[in-house]
Amino acid sequence: MAPVRNARVVFNEVPAPNTFPEPGKTTVYDDSETIDPDTVPLNGGFLVKVLVLSIDPYMRGRMREPHLKPRIYASFRTHNTFTNFAVGRVLRSEHSAVKAGDHIYGHMPFQEYAVFADPAYLGSDVFRVLENKECLPWSAYVGVCGMPGATAHHAWHEFAHAKPGDTVFVTSAAGPVGSTVVQLAKAGGLKVIASAGSDEKVAFVKSLGADVAFNYKTGDTRAVLAREGGIDIFWDNVGGETLEAALDAAKRFARFIECGMISAYNAEGYAPKNLTLIVGKEIRLSGFIVGSLYHKYRDQFYKEIPALVAAGQIKYTEDKSVGLEAAGEAIVAVQKGTNTGKKVIVVADE
Repeated sequence: MAPVRNARVVFNEVPAPNTFPEPGKTTVYDDSETIDPDTVPLNGGFLVKVLVLSIDPYMRGRMREPHLKPRIYASFRTHNTFTNFAVGRVLRSEHSAVKAGDHIYGHMPFQEYAVFADPAYLGSDVFRVLENKECLPWSAYVGVCGMPGATAHHAWHEFAHAKPGDTVFVTSAAGPVGSTVVQLAKAGGLKVIASAGSDEKVAFVKSLGADVAFNYKTGDTRAVLAREGGIDIFWDNVGGETLEAALDAAKRFARFIECGMISAYNAEGYAPKNLTLIVGKEIRLSGFIVGSLYHKYRDQFYKEIPALVAAGQIKYTEDKSVGLEAAGEAIVAVQKGTNTGKKVIVVADE
């Protein structure tokens, strides 16, 4: 085969603090490179055709100078290709763990083809071969059946300590994490209060069975929580003033699951003024990174969740863009919340 295009998306420069990433400046689409899939050296590894990429809020935290705000996720390196969770198909392999034709899930570069020969990848549990017995779209495996769904599933089992009749408040409830939490909570017999950022998203959350769903941009979060009698569990994707409102509404011994704080990702953060309530109400506050829970729950997740999705017992929505050239705008959409469902980039078909 003659060389073919191997387009990619480059992290060009660190965005200024408290600003959104800027397509064409922060993110640059580059279609100048080529690859010959038949002859490119594998060096004991394997060649993958990237099919679908995940766009996630946490990516903003990796767009920083390497020496700033150390976190569990390393910063993106400027002038290098973005990476994130993806599904790809193995075209050629010299590695015993995968074979040509396998579909795999894991961290992949934002490019059309990639060779994985680094021992750090090959010698660890970075990739998972997907059986997909349920014949779900591959995009589902970067959303409800991928990291976002696992985030909801793992942390709910680990931290919620839920019992029937409890009340949970879920923020960003129309997103891939929040919507899965809503459905897990309803399946467990809980009352669900959920917030989202548009009337369209609120309608979706209501369709999932939420008992109370409201648009936080036009409604009063504090008033809703007070009217509904307080909360036993808070699933926090937002932080800031919403966290403050949840602390006021928390019942004694409430469990707060701190999944994300997107209100501070692109703007100056708001510090809640009532943190002493954590002590007075004996609140259990648990922050987490989902990777720390993989060893405990991942196999259970893949046994349970794809089957529930296929059966229609867990529903999801997607917001698809086609082509790597759409990645820059997609990243901004997720930060601003203008996406309507799990944001994915369809890089290629089979």
